[in-house]
Amino acid sequence: QVQLVESGGGLVQAGGSLRLSCATSGRAFSNYHMGWFRQAPGKEREFVAAITWSGTTYYADSVKGRFGIARDNAKNTVYLQMNSLKPEDTAVYYCAAERGIRITNATAYEYWGQGTQVTVSS
Repeated sequence: QVQLVESGGGLVQAGGSLRLSCATSGRAFSNYHMGWFRQAPGKEREFVAAITWSGTTYYADSVKGRFGIARDNAKNTVYLQMNSLKPEDTAVYYCAAERGIRITNATAYEYWGQGTQVTVSS
């Protein structure tokens, strides 16, 4: 079992930055691929970014060049640095953990956090 707790969300103006954190506990964090997903009201949950256990990163086209994902295996934490935020980035952001290969697919993820709200005002 892996427990995930997100933090760092909030209200920010367009063009601003936020850094989300996802602290994990339970089974060996370093064995898991970690992903960030988001869900806006009335929309499906969508992939944002992911990082494999070995450090390879993946990004949705909509955030490429603006967001950065990183992990600190010593702290059992994954981060999402979000820069140049846009109103369309407004959503609940979730972190998740999985050990499979479909790293951009939400259905592949075994464990999920409770989410943290990010609101970007125009």
